[in-house]
Amino acid sequence: MSEPTLTYAVVPLLRGIVHADEHPTAWEAVLRLAPQVHDYLHPLGLDVRVDQSEGYAFVVPVDPGEDEPDLPRLVARRQLSYRVSLMLALLRRRLQEFDSQGDQTRLVLSRDDAVELVRTYHPARTQEAKLADAVEADLNKIVDLGFLRRMRGQAHTYEVRRVLKAFVDAQWLADFDQRLADYLDGEEAS
Repeated sequence: MSEPTLTYAVVPLLRGIVHADEHPTAWEAVLRLAPQVHDYLHPLGLDVRVDQSEGYAFVVPVDPGEDEPDLPRLVARRQLSYRVSLMLALLRRRLQEFDSQGDQTRLVLSRDDAVELVRTYHPARTQEAKLADAVEADLNKIVDLGFLRRMRGQAHTYEVRRVLKAFVDAQWLADFDQRLADYLDGEEAS
């Protein structure tokens, strides 16, 4: 392989999450050119987060200092639906349980497993086919976000990507638990 250039590192990072197993050229460029990537992104108000052990990298906005003005956002924030947020929280908890068992490295779930994860959070009147379709749509959105990967040759089977741990942390889960409790209290009141 020829020597990686900054373009091979920065452009994929600006497009989304760089996974070592899916983007080997970009991954190698990010690792080899880490100081240059940082120097390039910092004036844009961005920084790069790299987890070599898990094999992923992504950009995050730099927090401005107290005396610095807020910079315009280059990386779009995405408003997630309740169902997608719920699925992300449940997948994160499932990944945490999976890691505590410690005997395997890849968490693979089927669509049916995902339906079972969310079943208790959906009204009992939901038809099975509608619930499965809704879960499939949510899983497709999560694949697009880079937190799941479809398994080749296995219909409706997904690998939970470890980058989920970096985005759905303990604070995010606590905030979501509070919003979920508020939502459930509102449902019971109506």
